[in-house]
Amino acid sequence: MGLTILLSSAGGEPIYLQIANQIKTQILEGKLRAGDPLPSMRNLAAELRISFMTTKRAYEELEQSGFVESFTGKGSFVKAKDHQLFREEQLRRVEAALSEACEQARKAGVTSRELHEMLDMINGGDFQ
Repeated sequence: MGLTILLSSAGGEPIYLQIANQIKTQILEGKLRAGDPLPSMRNLAAELRISFMTTKRAYEELEQSGFVESFTGKGSFVKAKDHQLFREEQLRRVEAALSEACEQARKAGVTSRELHEMLDMINGGDFQ
């Protein structure tokens, strides 16, 4: 399956959220597809050398946000895409990145017009 999870103690993000967010990203990028099985919570905990409860919490987060569905005795699987849900998640990520960029621009004294010009230049003017 190729699930890759990298944990970091820097930044202060809880481990369960790091796991959930990295799995979400891999689903959004198409690296994990609908129906793909996720490792069992116990196997992932052992592989990452973390608590079973941490992986359980990560999987619960993924289930609550609609990315994964779990079946007793069978495991957890990537859920078929709800295109509206995935679109909202992608928009949320773009908004977060743009908020960070705007904050950096403010600190650097970049005007709104300059920021727009940078965005157009970076993207090659391909926004529709």
